[in-house]
This record gives sequence, structure tokens and C-alpha cells, in this order.
Amino acid sequence: MINLATELLEHGARHPDDVAIVTPRERVTYGSLGRLVNKAGNVLIDRGVKPGDRVVLRLVNGLSFATVWLAAQKIGAITVATAPALRAREIAAIVADAEPALCVVDSALMDDVERAWPRISRPPPMLIAGDDAPARGPALEQPLNAADEELTAHMAPADTVAAIAYTWATEPEPRGACHLMSDILASADTYARSILACSPADVLAGHLSLGYAYGLGSLLVFPLRFGARVVLDATRSLDDLLDAIQTHRVTIMFGSATSYRLMLRMPYLERRFDLRSLRLCVSAGEALDVETAVEWRSRTGAELIDSFGTTEMCHVFLSQRPGLVVPGTLGEAVPGYEIRIVNEELEDVAAGVPGRLAVHGPTSCRYWRRPAAQHEYVRGGWNITGDICVRDESGHIRYRGRDDNLIVSAGHNISSAEVAQVLREHPAVLDALVSGDSDPIRGAVPKAFVVLKPDAIESAGLTLAIQQHVQRELASYKCPRRMEFVSELPR
Repeated sequence: MINLATELLEHGARHPDDVAIVTPRERVTYGSLGRLVNKAGNVLIDRGVKPGDRVVLRLVNGLSFATVWLAAQKIGAITVATAPALRAREIAAIVADAEPALCVVDSALMDDVERAWPRISRPPPMLIAGDDAPARGPALEQPLNAADEELTAHMAPADTVAAIAYTWATEPEPRGACHLMSDILASADTYARSILACSPADVLAGHLSLGYAYGLGSLLVFPLRFGARVVLDATRSLDDLLDAIQTHRVTIMFGSATSYRLMLRMPYLERRFDLRSLRLCVSAGEALDVETAVEWRSRTGAELIDSFGTTEMCHVFLSQRPGLVVPGTLGEAVPGYEIRIVNEELEDVAAGVPGRLAVHGPTSCRYWRRPAAQHEYVRGGWNITGDICVRDESGHIRYRGRDDNLIVSAGHNISSAEVAQVLREHPAVLDALVSGDSDPIRGAVPKAFVVLKPDAIESAGLTLAIQQHVQRELASYKCPRRMEFVSELPR
């Protein structure tokens, strides 16, 4: 029997004066964080949250996110983190599926929540964090300040669901990937320990949202598990991130290939920022090209390694090794995992032959209330990710693409079916399909092929209007950046 929050804050119990979180406003020690977590846990209990209840977090990166997430874990609730980029339609779909007992929202992100709530048959109660929270609804800070600092942790088996991370796969509706307490701890005890060698001496930062599995693991679970320090004021822009690295002497940075490519395009990168504190940089979420990795190392002096994981598997299971990077590969299985490249019959293919990536290890896919999708993803105990890879003669894995209609753009997973469905809702659109189009910065971007209704006339204005329609309904990164009007679609 364990408690995830207690496990992650074990270092804090032994070293309460060590700094855990740095924000634009304060430096929070492990001891202070532990007390805040207890107070927040009591607030959640007072709002009726019980073990097993879902708590949706719509919060920006910062102390409130860390506090509420850990508090929910300490009382045995299940956290459902959402990325700030999501819009009302996407939020409504997640809330309707998760059926949370409470939603904790940052006041700066309330607009889309207010638009989402009328779409939900039974919207949950809310607590609102932020400076202007009282003007938007019941505030988190007031009861938090008055709450008791003592809280008994809820103990449960390690295979209890702790978090649900929603991802868009091949259909318009999101899938909730359930992460057990053991999954979350394993992600740290395998990848972060074995590959990153994370320790209390490290300072972590990244251009990631805690609302995604990659960001949550890298910027909350990993630092807390190993008694390190995390900077949570570095996600507003790449300039902010680089400034934070210089100011706080960050040692491990996390990002996507796109974010590293964009930083390399800054003509003032070396002149303005001192990045010599970095001992390791990590790219994940999309394939890292050799040119970016080589240029980053030559210009900053920091090694950039490529790592690969999925939301379903909780975090990274395939990675290059620091000091042993083979350019152009995803490296090898993280210790504890097994990797196979298989055909449709789940038989191993020969070296050099493309096949589907199959994974087995201490974490596994478990979809929330989606048995058919679960059966499709996990076969014979192996997780079949939908990624096409090749194993070279030396045993290293090379990425080749997807075998479905999922588009990976700047580290974001985009369901082409979801975007096409929204396009068809525009009054001028008769039909549409969406595919990935190669892009030098983002790797790929969504491209729409649109059939207009007979009375609609092609124009730049109509293209813009259709794009704005998508941006109102979906996260901006899902909006087709390129559009082509066609007379009919291939069937």
C-alpha cells in the first residue's frame, strides 16, 4: 500500500529546507510545498472529493498546479490535467467522459471553461485559482489559506489509477489513458534515473505544459522523485525559457525538436544567453533530425538526446544514451522495457524492414472506459503504438512515421478525423479531409483538402474564415495551416 504524493515528496520529508519549485514570485522549499499540499488536500475533501473521484485541472504551469495535483494524489483522487491550449469543445469532451467531482481552473483560462459548461449535461463544481478568482466564482486561495496543515495520506495498492491523460488518436473523440501510481513512479525510476541520471543537484526546466504526460513527468514527477529543483516560470516563451536557464543555472532542459529548431534560429542565442550550466537537453514528442542535434551541440555545448514515448505508456520507453548517441536513431529500450518491430501478425521483422513498434515493460496502456480501443492497442501483452520503425543492424531503432491518420506537429498529436469533422461544420464546406504536410520547423502541419458547397466561392477571405472557425473550436495547433480547395475527395 502506497500513496503517490508521499512517495514523490519523500525527499522533502528528509530535506525540508531544499528548494523544490521556483516561480516568478517565489522559491518554494520542499517543507513549504508539503504543507501547501496538505492544506489543498483538506480543501478538496471539504468540497466533497473522495478517493477515486476525478479532479480536472485546468491550470497554467506554476505552484497552484503542483499543489493541487499533489493534493489530489494525497487524498486518493484521480487527476485529469488539461493543456491550456485546449478550447471549449475539447474541454467539454474531456469533462463529459471523465465525469469529475471537481474542476480547478486558473482564472486566466476561464473563458473556454465558461463556453464549455453549457455543452455538458452535468457540469461539475469549480474552484478558481488566480488573482481575479473572486470575480469569476468560488476561489481556491481563500479556503486554502484557512485550511489545516495536517493531512493523513490515503493509502492504496500501487496498481490504483492515479491520473488520466487524454489524447486524440484516430477518431474525433479523445481517449483517456489511465496511469497507475506504479506507472508514474516507474517512469521516473527507469528513464529519469537510468538515462538522465537525475539527482538532487539538478535544476530542471522546459518548454512544456504540465497538462501533457511529457510535461507532467519531466517537470513535476522527475524533480520531486529525486529531490531536484524545477523552474516553472519558463513556459511562456522560448526567450523566457532561455532566460530562466541562465538565471537559475538549469542543468536539464526538456523540449520538442520544434522548440530546439526555433531557438537555433535566434541570431542572438549565444550572445544573449549563457547556457553553460546545461549538462543535458532532451527532445521528445516528435522525431529529432540529425542537423538540429548537431547544431545545438556545436552552438551551446550541451548534448541533445532524442527520446520516444506515448501518452498511453505514461512517458519515455525508448531513448538515446548521453555520450553514446547514434545520430538519426531513437536509441535503445529504456532499462526495464522490451522493444520489438513487428508485422500485422505480431511477428518480428528482419533488421532493415519497416514494421510497427511494439513495447512491453513496467507501464502499459489502459484506456478509461474504452475496451475496444484497449483491445486494439494491447495485443498479447504488447503495446502496439501505431508508429512505423526500423531496427538497424546494430540494434538501434529508427523512426519512419505513422500507420494511421494521426498527425504529429511540433510534438502535438492531432487527429485528422477530429479536424475534418470541425471543417465540415462550417456553412460553406460540403466535405473535407486532413493530412500531414511536411514542414521544415514543425516536422509536419495539418493540411486541409476542402470541397465547397455549390453556392460558396473560393477566396482568400473564405480560407481565413474557415481557419478561424477551426481555431474557435479546437486548439490552435490543430488548425490547418495550409488549405486546398478541390472538386471531390478520393474515396
